[in-house]
Amino acid sequence: MSKAENTKQFIIEKASPIFNKKGYAGTSLTDLMEATGLTKGSIYGNFENKDEVAIAVYKYNVKALGKRLDDAMNHKKTASDKLIAFTDYYRTNWKGTFERGGCPILNASVEADDNLPFLKKTVQESVKNWVTRISKIVDEGKQNGEFKKDISSLEYAYSIITMIEGGIMLAKIENNPKLLFLALDRIVTIINKEIRK
Repeated sequence: MSKAENTKQFIIEKASPIFNKKGYAGTSLTDLMEATGLTKGSIYGNFENKDEVAIAVYKYNVKALGKRLDDAMNHKKTASDKLIAFTDYYRTNWKGTFERGGCPILNASVEADDNLPFLKKTVQESVKNWVTRISKIVDEGKQNGEFKKDISSLEYAYSIITMIEGGIMLAKIENNPKLLFLALDRIVTIINKEIRK
């Protein structure tokens, strides 16, 4: 990478936990300057404005989450095991998720929905990508005879995401990971009782 690309990446990496914890509207230029040790001119020499930083940081956080989820399920052989790997990831990594400020998709969704139109389309795309990822796993299970043929892959994908995100939100606000585990346990039950043959 060039020096400019390195600086841009440095800003993104340093800003990513701040945006995820404080929110996009709540993160100030001063926060970015303190985190990076750079001047306003250096930051805005690499990004047009704070909105551009926010989009880059959001994409970085979502990509990092996607990689962690991929790592959790890539070695799984069956579609069932791949779906359960999503729940295992959050079950074993809830503390890190909470320390990072929660799920970047959830956080940005809440904020972008009514207040940050410049970010909303990017968030919608990442939700669609996550839905597609889970739907493909369900489709795989249907094709190999592991899952019931007549189930809706899309509906189950949305249900799984809804339960994960709702579980994170409640567990975080109540400071009680058991509330997340309840949601994860319910997903496993759905996989075993409703999705599998």
